[in-house]
Amino acid sequence: MANQLGKRYQCPVCGTVVLCTKAGQGSIQCHEKDMDLQQARTLPSSD
Repeated sequence: MANQLGKRYQCPVCGTVVLCTKAGQGSIQCHEKDMDLQQARTLPSSD
């Protein structure tokens, strides 16, 4: 799986979050486990 530029990844073990600044092949790992891709947060409504 390739890592994606500008995406945030979180470690399922310790909760460390990293921001990908250079896309490439492979996966981002922490504690010998692949880090999970974080979903985008919804912005609050301006109503």
